[in-house]
Amino acid sequence: MESQTIRTYTTEPTRETETATDARTGPSTERERPEAEREREKGEDELVCPECGGRLEHDAGHGETVCRECGLVVDENEIDHGPEWRAFDSAERDRKKRTGAPTTRMMHDKGLSSQIGWQNKDAYGNALSARKRQQMQRLRTWDERFRTRNSKERNLKQALGEIERMASALGLSQDVKETASVIYRRALSEDMLPGRSIEGIATAALYAAARQSGVPRSVDEVAAVSRVDEMEFKRAYRYVVRELGLEIAPPNPDEYLPRFASDLGVSNETEARARELLRTAAEQGIHSGKSPVGLAAAALYAGALLTNRQITQDEVSEAADVSTVTIRNRYQELLEAQEIGVPA
Repeated sequence: MESQTIRTYTTEPTRETETATDARTGPSTERERPEAEREREKGEDELVCPECGGRLEHDAGHGETVCRECGLVVDENEIDHGPEWRAFDSAERDRKKRTGAPTTRMMHDKGLSSQIGWQNKDAYGNALSARKRQQMQRLRTWDERFRTRNSKERNLKQALGEIERMASALGLSQDVKETASVIYRRALSEDMLPGRSIEGIATAALYAAARQSGVPRSVDEVAAVSRVDEMEFKRAYRYVVRELGLEIAPPNPDEYLPRFASDLGVSNETEARARELLRTAAEQGIHSGKSPVGLAAAALYAGALLTNRQITQDEVSEAADVSTVTIRNRYQELLEAQEIGVPA
C-alpha cells in the first residue's frame, strides 16, 4: 500500500487572495454602509422602468404597476389591502366597517377597551324589554367600574375629560388636545399631582400645549373656561413648565392677529399693516414687558385707522378682551415707533 503524503499550507492570505476577496464582497465601504441606505437605494431602483428608465406608478384601479413614459406593465394582479366593500356616505361606511376607532391619547385606556352603547336596542333595532334594560344598565355600571381599576386611571379619565371640555370651549384643534394629554400623562407619571387639583394641572397642560402648538390663548380666556381660579392656574402652569422642563417661547403678538381680525371682519390690508407695526415695534424692543394680546389689539386698531377702516376701541376691546385704556396707550407707542403722528 502506497504511503500518502500530507502537505500543510500556510493560511496567510496573499495579495492575490485579498484582491479576489474584495472582488467577491465589494469594497470595504460597501460592507460598512448602513442597511437602511442600501434598502432605500434598492427601493429607488425598483421604481425605475427596466425598458426606458422612466418612473413607475401604481394603478390601484387595475392592480398594475405601469411605466409613465412607455406604458410598460411591470407588475399586475397586485393585492388590494383595502376593504372589499364600497360605501357612498359616512353612515354606510360606519355600518360596514369591521374595525373600531383608532387609538387616541385623549382616553385613559387609549380607546382599546370595549364600551357598551347607551341605546336600549338589540341587533335588529328593536326596543328591549324592561327586564333587559335593567340588565344592560347593570352591565354598563360594572363595565365602567372595570375600565378604571385604580386611582391613577380614574384621575387620568377625569383630567382628560376636563381637557376635552376646555379645548372645545376654546376652539382648539385635536393636535392641541393630544399634546395636552401627553403633558398631563407625564405629570401623572412623575407624581406631580399630590397636593394639587386635577383641574389645575389639566388647565396648565392645555395652556402649555396651546403655546407649544402656535395657537395661544390668553390667560384670561383659559381661566374663563377653567374650574379653578386664575391664581391657582398660573401657579400650576409655572410648576408644570419648571418640573417637566418644557421649552415654551414667549407668545408672539402676530399669532393673535388672525383670530382678532376674523372676529372684527377687517380686510387683509388692515391685517398686513398691523403686522408691519408689530414688526417695527419688535425691532425697536417696544414689545418687551408688554402683554402680547394688548399689542395685537392695539396694532389692529392702529392698522384700521391707517387704512381708513372705521372701527372703534370698544369693538377691539370686546374682541380681544382687553381694556380700552391699554389699546390707547399701546397704539400710540406703535405709531411713534413707526414715526407716524397719532390721528386725531
